[in-house]
Amino acid sequence: MELEKIQEYVKNQLSDKRYYHSKCVMERSRELAEKYGADIKIAEKIGIAHDVAKEMSEEEKLKYVKDNHIEIDDIERKNTSLLHAKIGKDICIKKFGFSKSMGQAIANHTTGNKDMDIYSKILFIADRTSKDRNFEDLEYLNELADKGIDEAVLYILNKKIELQIKKRAPIHINGIIARNYILEEII
Repeated sequence: MELEKIQEYVKNQLSDKRYYHSKCVMERSRELAEKYGADIKIAEKIGIAHDVAKEMSEEEKLKYVKDNHIEIDDIERKNTSLLHAKIGKDICIKKFGFSKSMGQAIANHTTGNKDMDIYSKILFIADRTSKDRNFEDLEYLNELADKGIDEAVLYILNKKIELQIKKRAPIHINGIIARNYILEEII
């Protein structure tokens, strides 16, 4: 599906603020795709679509996963905000014709995953470094991204895990596995 049609659909699903974030992630995904030699059109599509299910209610999310036979774990059942990634993957594959890789990038953008390909990594970084974000460490993270994609992914995983520890909240196992994989196999 053409980018413009995806944008139109996403805009109708989200608040103005969330849609603006999605546009910023699309722009950042484009920049990162150029930097890392990935397909820019694919990066833009996953960037704009990554939060398509973000503003569904808890009840809508639980109904969607049940109706569409999407497997969820106990942490996702308790923290339904995580479900928007798996639901987004399903919507993007069914409605927009996204490839498996593109869908997996959407699914991986919240927790990370051991088997992240270039598009998963681009989206993971873009979601944290888009121009609408105002994290204190944004400049440092952008410098890391300039040095290497895996260093930036590792840094974000570390930050996400630290945040969950500070909140005394459960940490999704996918993030821990992804972090360990990068440390042991890539870096």
